[in-house]
Parts: sequence; C-alpha cells; structure tokens
Amino acid sequence: MSHPSLRGSCAIVGVAESDLGEVAAGMSPMDLMAQATRRALDDCGLSLADVDGVFAATSQSRMPTLALCEYLGIQPRYHDGTNIGGSSFMSMLAHAQAAIAAGLCEVALIAYGSTQRSLGRANVAAPDANPYESPYRPIYTASSYALAASRHMHEFGTTREQLAQIAVAARQWALLNPNAWEKAPLGVEEVLASRMLSSPLTIRDCCLVTDGGGALILCSAARAADLRSRPAYVLGTGEALSHLNISQMPDLTTTGAARSGAAAYAMARLTPRDIDVVEVYDAFTITTLLFLEDLGFCPKGEGGRFVMDGAIAPGGRLPVNTNGGGLSYCHPGMYGVFVLIEAVRQVRGEAGRRQVPGCVTAIAHGNGGTLSSQSTVILGAAQAL
Repeated sequence: MSHPSLRGSCAIVGVAESDLGEVAAGMSPMDLMAQATRRALDDCGLSLADVDGVFAATSQSRMPTLALCEYLGIQPRYHDGTNIGGSSFMSMLAHAQAAIAAGLCEVALIAYGSTQRSLGRANVAAPDANPYESPYRPIYTASSYALAASRHMHEFGTTREQLAQIAVAARQWALLNPNAWEKAPLGVEEVLASRMLSSPLTIRDCCLVTDGGGALILCSAARAADLRSRPAYVLGTGEALSHLNISQMPDLTTTGAARSGAAAYAMARLTPRDIDVVEVYDAFTITTLLFLEDLGFCPKGEGGRFVMDGAIAPGGRLPVNTNGGGLSYCHPGMYGVFVLIEAVRQVRGEAGRRQVPGCVTAIAHGNGGTLSSQSTVILGAAQAL
C-alpha cells in the first residue's frame, strides 16, 4: 500500500475517543465505537450520511464491520475488517487511503471499541494454542514481551533502570493529559520495586487495562480543505508481518518496524531527523525501546542509553508518547487507534498542556500480537506537503 503517488492524497479530518477508563455498566464495544464515531464526525463537521467506507476491528466481535454498520444504520460502499492486533488501525488507514484514491469510497471511518476492563481478562480473546509455548503456561502477552526484553538486556546490556525510565516518561506526559487514567507521579524506584509480572517486566512495565474506543475520519485532501478541522495529511505508510508466536520471531531484538518504518519514510520523503513527535505503541516498556531503535531514532542496541535522563519525557530531546501512552493514558486492548489520535492532535496543535511547540510532522506506529505485525504512518501539517 506504500506508493509514492499516494503521498498527501488524503487526510485525517476527524478524531475522537469514546468515554475511557471504566465505562458505564451495560456499555458494549459497539456503543463505544458509535460514541467515538459521532464525536469524530462532529470534530470535522461531517455526518453519518457522508460515510461510505467503514473499517473496524475489536477482539469482542467476530464481524465488527457488519456489527458497527448495523448499529449506525449505514450501508457503505467499501469496508475492511482487517485484524492483525493493535497495528490494525494504521494498516486500515493505508488501505483507506488507497481506497479513496481509487474512488472506492470518499469518506472513511476507522473505529475501535473494547470493554476489556469491565469484562475482565478471562472474557477477552485468548491466544491460539501453540505446542511450543502453551505447555509452559506463559502469561499472555507479558511473557512474550519479557523474552524480548531479556534478550535485549543480554545482547546489549540494557538495564531494568533504563526500561523504568520509559514508564516514568510516559507518566510525566500523562500528568499533562486530563483524560489519562493514571494521575499520580511515578519514579524509577517505584517501577523497580513494583510486583514482578514476568521477569524482567514488573507491573509498571506493562500497559493499563481499561475500557475505551476511538474513531478516525479520512477523506481526500481536496475535500479536507473545505472542512472545519485542520487536516493531518497522510504522508507515508508502511506495513510488515513477521510471525504470530514469539517463539517464531526471527530475532527477538529486531521487529518488523524496521521494514514498515523504512517504507513509510520512503513514501513520505522524510527521515527520522524530520519527525517532530513520536507516538509508538507501548504495551510494555520494551516496545517503546525497540521501536525507537527500529524506526531509526537511535542505533540498534542504544535504546536503553537513549531514553536516559528524561530524553523522551516532557522537555526532553525527543517527545515520545505525549498522551501518556498505553502505560499511563489508556489501553483498551488494541491501542493503535489512540496512537493515531494523539499524532493528529499534535500535528493540529490541539494537545493542550502537552502540545509540542512547532509540531509539523508526527510518526504513529502500531504493533500487533507479540511483536508480530507492525504498521507505520507518518502525518504532517500543510507545511509538510
């Protein structure tokens, strides 16, 4: 889907979250998708009647596009139910951009919803049985990411203190976000002293468990110029799949983000040095570190040293996960849609106290499964076209 001719051809014009955290009793994933959809349409001044492309994913519905369209009372010309985990929404965005360019639809909705906190872990999708992993009864997905963290520590000398710096930075950003779940300061020692979940990852190295939903509205760049919101243009996209189960990952310290990021940079005609804000999927502290390396913000193996001394916290040299991320803002399962929402708000200059001054470009990177699927999107304001 990464084709140079698509650069800047469409824009995200509407973004919104549903209610987040722990939602009212009886709310369903479709309720949250619909709530976020209505808010995203209001954001850009469009209506349901304008939507003719629907893209949806959730782990709580077998046929989410059908369920959402029925709920909303619409019959789109184009639809996509791609589910590759938390990176699905970046992939859907690339597919929507191509569909809009091909004339298959004009206004695309991308939506997600989950009530995983309300339902409890046991009622949300379980992993596929795997004869190489299941007999050892790993904690899904923490044990998979713990393997990657352990290997990075062994190979490059990364420390638990360096991983803790990532959790602390995320919390500092979250304290600037009124919608963040976590409201208390967090220090490195607190991360290190918290309950060990799957060595070397403590509970503070792991994402939140919340309810929530989000929605994006896309249309052509030409149509975006006439809407009430400031467009965030899609400059580059890239996708990569490498495995399903962590035991089959070719290299525990290098993810498919190296390929998806390279494709997105090439399409956008940009390099890591041109990116003002970095939003990456942080289900665990190790994912932030791996993606900073694989997306080119520091050399492989240098991620631990790169994040030290508040480098990715407010006021640091590289703003990363400015909403507080999945570690401190929200994490209703498949978190990728929220990465995109925050990237749009930064490019628009609408992030309030956490706004990065002069932000023109942002990278939004999604991760699915156990470092299995990677999707990268580069967004830009009009100045970046």
